Amino acid sequence: MGIREFPGGAPRGKSIAVGMRRSPDVSPRRLSDISPQLRQLKYLVVDEAIKEDLKWSRSVEDLSSGPLGLTSIEERILRITGYYGYQPWAASYKREERPRDSPGPAEAQAPAGAEAGGRTSHPCWRCSRAQLKKMFWGVAVVLCVCSSWAGSTQLAKLTFRKFDAPFTLTWFATNWNVLFFPLYYVGHICKSTEKQSVKQRYRECCRFFGDNGLTLKVFFTKAAPFGVLWTLTNYLYLHAIKKVNTTDVSVLFCCNKAFVFLLSWIVLRDRFMGVRIVAAILAIAGIVMMTYADGFHSHSVIGIALVVGSASMSALYKVLFKLLLGSAKFGEAALFLSILGVFNILFITCIPVILYFTKVEYWSSFDDIPWGNLCGFSVLLLTFNIVLNFGIAVTYPTLMSVGIVFSVPVNAVVDHYTSKIVFNGVRVIAIIIIGLGFLLLLLPEEWDVWLVKLLTRLKAGFEDWDDLWPSGK
Repeated sequence: MGIREFPGGAPRGKSIAVGMRRSPDVSPRRLSDISPQLRQLKYLVVDEAIKEDLKWSRSVEDLSSGPLGLTSIEERILRITGYYGYQPWAASYKREERPRDSPGPAEAQAPAGAEAGGRTSHPCWRCSRAQLKKMFWGVAVVLCVCSSWAGSTQLAKLTFRKFDAPFTLTWFATNWNVLFFPLYYVGHICKSTEKQSVKQRYRECCRFFGDNGLTLKVFFTKAAPFGVLWTLTNYLYLHAIKKVNTTDVSVLFCCNKAFVFLLSWIVLRDRFMGVRIVAAILAIAGIVMMTYADGFHSHSVIGIALVVGSASMSALYKVLFKLLLGSAKFGEAALFLSILGVFNILFITCIPVILYFTKVEYWSSFDDIPWGNLCGFSVLLLTFNIVLNFGIAVTYPTLMSVGIVFSVPVNAVVDHYTSKIVFNGVRVIAIIIIGLGFLLLLLPEEWDVWLVKLLTRLKAGFEDWDDLWPSGK
């Protein structure tokens, strides 16, 4: 008299109108494989006499359990057919006891339950001590990134008044990259519980390049191209500073985020996001408006083209790094940047020498070189790259990128008092458009889900406020 269930599909009983087809002998692995049977469950009818005779049957109890009956049958079919990932205890938890999802990592769930007045309590916003510490470090990192990037840009502008040699300045500053790995090793000795010698740490970080480590072939195929891109990025940026003001240079360089997205979408087949396409369009529109702000003069057009080229080289560097080398740990990144410094010393040194003797970048005496400005620029650029590459250890990556945007108003204020820049309406709109596009590119992939959850939380908060302070009486 009992109702039995078979892997083939429907329960079997003498007074049950089923009308369900038997599924194949192969056990389905997707929910869509048994969707026809699930859709026909609503036509399943159990005779009252059988329910009385089989009142101790678990299947009939599930069927007559109110609004959850159909869900229980679905769970049993999924368990019988071997649907992958099915966990009945997890399903029951999700159906009956699951709390509301958190809209972000900084939120903790409040205890569920009803208050004395019969009103259900809503979750509240909370921040743990670790998250507050991370936010504090984030503010410090933003200030450090902003000050170092804006400071290096302004100091480069000041240096060119006495030392008109952008490529030599690029070469000199890139040589300081050799300090990355020594500085990382000092931090490793101070923080790590397991001390390693320099040789041991070097060999471990060399695994980033493959099983054979850093060989001559790897050096020329995986390090040298990035050394060339690094030099081109910095040289084009510095050369643009000679042509246009630092505000335009800094805001146009923010377009590299849009170029990274476009290249990642094309080369790496990253996920398509409409909001990032909008951001890329805003960046391109900002470039055009920035060119129009100066009246399309040849001097400004060349400068803007140099900045866009620098941003493109930076984007190509990042995308190729992800394509060829993947992601790197802190030690591996430090070793890679130090290798770029070594490549610069060994293979790029000849270019400033050639430029000097051909008088393209010429200075009368070495005593006339402003060594203080050169060293200050190199230290600020080194600080910027250190914070940008290793700041993720103490804060969120998005906050580090925000520091680059904040350098734009800093440069604008400095230019307002030190140069003859004219902030007309077109230039201001272009700056705002490019900055908005940059911020849109910082949105996470699930930004729409987070926004819906945030609005839901805010709506619940307003409902609580209306309950506490009723109006109209």
